[in-house]
Amino acid sequence: MTRRTDWAEYEFAASGAPRGRGTEGGDGSAVDGDAVYDGIADGGGPRDGGGARAGGPRDGGPRGGRGRRRRTFGEAVAEDGDASSSSRAEREEPPADPVERARAICLRLLTGTPRTRKQLADALRKREIPDEAAEEVLSRFEEVGLINDSAFADAWVDSRHHGRGLARRALARELRTKGVDPTLIDAAVSRLDSEQEEETARELVARKLRATRGLDRDKRLRRLAGMLARKGYSEGLALRVVRQALEEEGEDTEFPGDEGF
Repeated sequence: MTRRTDWAEYEFAASGAPRGRGTEGGDGSAVDGDAVYDGIADGGGPRDGGGARAGGPRDGGPRGGRGRRRRTFGEAVAEDGDASSSSRAEREEPPADPVERARAICLRLLTGTPRTRKQLADALRKREIPDEAAEEVLSRFEEVGLINDSAFADAWVDSRHHGRGLARRALARELRTKGVDPTLIDAAVSRLDSEQEEETARELVARKLRATRGLDRDKRLRRLAGMLARKGYSEGLALRVVRQALEEEGEDTEFPGDEGF
């Protein structure tokens, strides 16, 4: 039988994880469900124990003239396979108890960026954590909000659609690779309606249109429609949006509506 672990206070001294925003006792030693998603709100990375952002100069000196660009959530979440956070988790010596080991590994990985339950489960399996211990830790983390696949999917859709212009089909495909439940994926991508998706497609074409000037009509069509297809837009939508953009430039667009690209 797995040893019962005291989860109430979430003291992380043994695990090396950063201290959170506090419990009801106000001692600042606990991590709540929102702590993992601090990087979503301001686009920043993890903070160190004193509240400062990690990643400063190695010698501890002041930063140079220009500040570093802050990561968007899309960049933070999209880098959930980040080698640096994973390698940090593997370099530090974990506790001997499998439950404590599992908890320490998950906390270190969640420090860098939000992760789905499947991503954490895969990491624990790779570290040869027994299934029983992994299940106990992952279930408890879900209960307290440290793992929230629904919030992960919603934030992923918002960030990747607005930041990269990805359509619902591409977003769903990416979330499937993260191990998000299909029901949660459907709920997240359904927040994008057809009108919003088409408007984003028009913006993408408008940004790329100038770069295609000087090419013949068919080549412009294939290049622009292909760009939309790679981002998950349907062929019909891509052709319609590209045709309208070319017509606004005075381009002859009398080509079959079902022309492939």
